[in-house]
Amino acid sequence: MTSSFAGLLIALPVALAAQQVGNLDTPVVKPKSYVVYGADQQNVVAGKRSVVELHFRVLDGYHVNSHTPKSELLIPTRIELQPATGVKAEAVEYPTGTSYSFSFDPTEKLDVYTGTFTVRLPVVAEAGTHSVDGTLRYQACDHAACYPPKSLPVQVIFTAK
Repeated sequence: MTSSFAGLLIALPVALAAQQVGNLDTPVVKPKSYVVYGADQQNVVAGKRSVVELHFRVLDGYHVNSHTPKSELLIPTRIELQPATGVKAEAVEYPTGTSYSFSFDPTEKLDVYTGTFTVRLPVVAEAGTHSVDGTLRYQACDHAACYPPKSLPVQVIFTAK
C-alpha cells in the first residue's frame, strides 16, 4: 500500500469517531459509503501478463458479502470494469472471504469481507499509462442489519513499461 492510502486508512476512523460526538436526540447518520477504495499508481511489464491490485477497506463495524455469499438472498461483491484501449483484462480474482455468524443465529455462517481486502486484476497492456474505470457493487451489513446495495466508482491507473 502506498503511504497516501495508509494515511487514509488511519485518518478515516478518527474522522468517523469525530462524527459520533453529539447528543442522544440527534438521529443516527449512516455513512454514504461503507467501503473506501485506495487508487494506487502501479507499474506492469508491457506486453506480458501482469497483475494490478485494487485495495479496499470496509469501515469498522461493518462487513460486506464476499463475491460468493452463502445464500442466494445475499448480494455478492462484484467489480464491473469498462474496456480500456490498449488493455486486455482477464477475469477479476477475488480474495477468499471470512466466515462470519450473527449472535442471533450462530449456526449460520456467512462469507464476508471485513477490514482491508485486495482484488487482483490480471492484464496484458501496451506500453504507456492506462486507466480502467469500473464500479464495485456491494451490500454492507453490521451486527444487526443489512443495508441497501451500494455502488463505488473505481479507477485503476497503471503504467506498462
